[in-house]
Amino acid sequence: MKITELRVDVIGDGPEIDPDRGGVEPLACIRVRTDEGITGLSEVFRVPPGVVQATVGGPQTHFGRLLIGQEITHPERLWQRMWDALLHTNRRGWEVIILGALDVAIWDIYGRMLKRPVWELLGGVQRGPFQTPAGETTVVTPYCTLVSDVWGGEPMFAQQVSRAERLAAFGYRAFKVEPMMSAPRDVVELARRFRKALGSTPTLMVDVGYLFHDVPTAARVCRELEEFDIYFFETPFPVDSAVPYAELASRTSIPLAAGEHGVTRWEFLDMMDRGRVSVVQPYMTTCGGLTEAKRIVELARARGAIVCPGNWSTQILGAASVHLAAYSPITPFIEFAPAEVYDSPLRRELQQVGFPVRDGVISLPSTPGIGYDLPDDLVRLFRMT
Repeated sequence: MKITELRVDVIGDGPEIDPDRGGVEPLACIRVRTDEGITGLSEVFRVPPGVVQATVGGPQTHFGRLLIGQEITHPERLWQRMWDALLHTNRRGWEVIILGALDVAIWDIYGRMLKRPVWELLGGVQRGPFQTPAGETTVVTPYCTLVSDVWGGEPMFAQQVSRAERLAAFGYRAFKVEPMMSAPRDVVELARRFRKALGSTPTLMVDVGYLFHDVPTAARVCRELEEFDIYFFETPFPVDSAVPYAELASRTSIPLAAGEHGVTRWEFLDMMDRGRVSVVQPYMTTCGGLTEAKRIVELARARGAIVCPGNWSTQILGAASVHLAAYSPITPFIEFAPAEVYDSPLRRELQQVGFPVRDGVISLPSTPGIGYDLPDDLVRLFRMT
C-alpha cells in the first residue's frame, strides 16, 4: 500500500465566533490517501492554514516530496523519513507540528490497513481498571476545560462555575478552571467557588495560562489552593525557562503541569528533568505525532510523571488522544473542550461525530485506525477559503 495523495481542507466557525470563547479558528485538516482507497485523517492545531497548504500537497511541496509514493510499512519509518529531512532546520515549531499531524494520519491508515484500532498497535492497554479514575473498567476519562467570556471577578466565577455545574449534570467527572488574566486572589476564589458549588467529588485542575513572572507570588497562590484538592496547577510561568518551574515545585505539594505547546520529546524531557514538571500535556500533533507521544510516555513513566494529553481544539485531535490514553499506563485524564457549553456550531458537529462520552468516560475504540471519519458535507458547510 502506497501513499498517493496529500490533501488539506480548511474549516472553521468563521470570524464572528471568538476562538477564545470556544469557537474553532481556521483549522487545517489533513487527509493522506493511498492506492488501495484507505485514507488517514488528522488536524493541525495552531499552525496557520496557509503554511500547511504550502507544505502539504503534491510532489512539489515539502511533505509531498517526502511521502507521495512511499509504502506504508510502519508509521515510525515514515516519521523518521520526515524527521531526517529536517536535519538542517531547527526541528521545532510549525514544521514539526505538521509532521506530527501527518504521523497521526499515517497511524490511522496503518490501523485501518491491519483492521485494528491504533491503541492496540501502540502496545495495547498497559493498565488495569483499578488504575483509572472510573475504577470499574479500563476506560478513558476526559476533563472539561472551562473558559469564560471575561476574565477576573464575579462574571468569571459565575460563568465558569455555571458551566461546570451543567457539565456535571451530563455526567462529566473532572474539570479544569481557567482564571487567566486574573488577580492572584481571583485564582484562589474561583477554586473556592467551584468546591462550594460542586463539592469534593469532582477532580479539579487549575490553569492560569502563564500568568506569573515571579515564584513567590505563584507559591503563595499554591499554598492557598492546596486546601481545595487541586489535581494539577498548569502553566504558572512562560515556558521559556524551566528554572521557575523547578523552584515552585520545591515549594508546593500541587503537581505542576505544562506542555500544551511542547514540540518533540526533548522539550518534554527538559520540562521534567530541569523544570520538575510532573504532569506533561502533549498535544498529539503538536508534540510530533503519536510516534513521538509514545516516546514521551516512556520518558515520563521512567521519571514517575503523568501524561495528560492536551486538547483545546476539536475531537479530530481528541480521537488521537483517546488512543494514546488507552495505551498509556500513566494517563488518567485527557483534556476535552466540551461543545455543550460553548457557542460553536462546528465544535458541536465535530464532537457529535467523535467518540461518545457516557457517564463521564469514553470507551476504548474498537473501530480500525483512529476511528474518526470527517463527513464531506460537514467540510463543505464549514469550509473556509
